[in-house]
Amino acid sequence: MTDILEIKEAWKTYKMGTEEVNALRGVNFNLEEGSFLAVMGPSGSGKSTLLHLAGMLDLPSKGDVILKGKNISDLSGKEQAHLRRNQIGFVFQRFNLLSQLTAMENVMLPMLKQDKEKAQEILDRVGLEGKYDRLPTQLSGGEEQRVAIARALANDPLLILADEPTGELDTHNSRMIMELLTKLNQEGMSIIIVTHDPMAAEYAHKTVEMRDGKIFS
Repeated sequence: MTDILEIKEAWKTYKMGTEEVNALRGVNFNLEEGSFLAVMGPSGSGKSTLLHLAGMLDLPSKGDVILKGKNISDLSGKEQAHLRRNQIGFVFQRFNLLSQLTAMENVMLPMLKQDKEKAQEILDRVGLEGKYDRLPTQLSGGEEQRVAIARALANDPLLILADEPTGELDTHNSRMIMELLTKLNQEGMSIIIVTHDPMAAEYAHKTVEMRDGKIFS
């Protein structure tokens, strides 16, 4: 199968005052199209930094991040933004919904062309039929995360990146969200989740562990 994402000898170094901190230390891994990967590890191990590089929210200090055959370091800021918007969907632990917007409006937010019919279809797809006009405060935590997943699907991405998608949810809602992600994966979506939750990781095809900025399979 074709790799949708390759990370080669990636380092990420931050300056903390006069000191340099290596959040990633020569990370290598690849993700085949249609795969579902879970990344586990303690806080500070580099999991979120890895996700930021995979999603082009940040660039490596050294090494390469290649998405669909394109090395992101070779792209202009505008080209990176276009690729990120059209190929990657992000799901965050705290949902990051705009409280003053309805579920449908939150889903339409990243769309280049506002499309109510498409937003409704996506909300139906994640099990929120008839809740298009609900504000986030009128939804349960599990429903809010479903809206967040629907928003990530707004531009038909090839890759979903989810940072602790069950971190704010109880066991019942966590399983519902993971079953939804599994369904999307079975439909052809490539997925990477960062998680502390062993139950969530069980849904992935493969789990890798991060420690001290390195990946251990």
